[in-house]
Amino acid sequence: MLIFDTLLIGLSSGAIYALMALALVLVWRSTRVVNFAQAGQAILSTYMGYEVMLRTHSYWISLPFAILGGAILGAAVDAFLMRPLSKRSHKGSVSEIAPVIATLGLLGLIRSVTGLIWGNQYLQYTSPLDPKGYSIGAHTVPFSPLNTVIVIGALAIMALFAFIFRFTNLGLALRASSFQPEISQLAGVRVDRIRTIGWAFAGAAGAVAGALVTPTTYLSPNSLDLLLVSGFVAAVIGGLESLIGAVLGGLILGVGFAFILQYVGSSVTFSAAFIILIIVLLLRPQGILGKRGGRDA
Repeated sequence: MLIFDTLLIGLSSGAIYALMALALVLVWRSTRVVNFAQAGQAILSTYMGYEVMLRTHSYWISLPFAILGGAILGAAVDAFLMRPLSKRSHKGSVSEIAPVIATLGLLGLIRSVTGLIWGNQYLQYTSPLDPKGYSIGAHTVPFSPLNTVIVIGALAIMALFAFIFRFTNLGLALRASSFQPEISQLAGVRVDRIRTIGWAFAGAAGAVAGALVTPTTYLSPNSLDLLLVSGFVAAVIGGLESLIGAVLGGLILGVGFAFILQYVGSSVTFSAAFIILIIVLLLRPQGILGKRGGRDA
């Protein structure tokens, strides 16, 4: 029963990692940028949802506002920062490092802004569902209705975006714009608009991650930093080209962390994430479901 309980704990936490990994993969597949500001965007959209929840006293009303805020914020980041930056630094070695520096700087800026507006205190985000685990006879398993929503949410978002990327003209345009922007533009694709849509999708996915994980912990300007690290490791494990891989990587990482916490201790959890990352990069740098130069769903 202990192993089963540990698996359930890993499944629920892995679903959260998967949501952040999905957001990172969406930006990467749409724009070839690793967005280190994803945690900042997610936390800002979560604060937006928090303000709505304070006024409506309803988590479910606040959730779509948080998602919409995340999408608008993602689109704004591309339109007012990443797109102008790309046009001014599209040649030479600076074109590779400039987006990384910009997203790291944006993460710091968002942290500072949220700290100025809401302060650095820990805020309680009301759980929409019972956080207590299901009861099986006399045993209560560490998997609650909230955990169920988190897992279903991660799988639903993965399925939605996998369908968009594989079976729609928008998905084709997103993939073409990231790999061959010049040719895509000649073919009539509005590359700038398509890239902005990709950032909006990622912002919405990150907002879902923030809104779902925060009721299980607390809300503060840096409360999603560890989630960003875990999401990035999960994305690399699954493959930065694969949405399905992002979810698989998140679940693998979550289960791995759960067993480490149970049988080794919390002191090595953070180190374990980077050890796993290094092993994957050495043995299979394209990830579990990634293909060398491939473009998976």
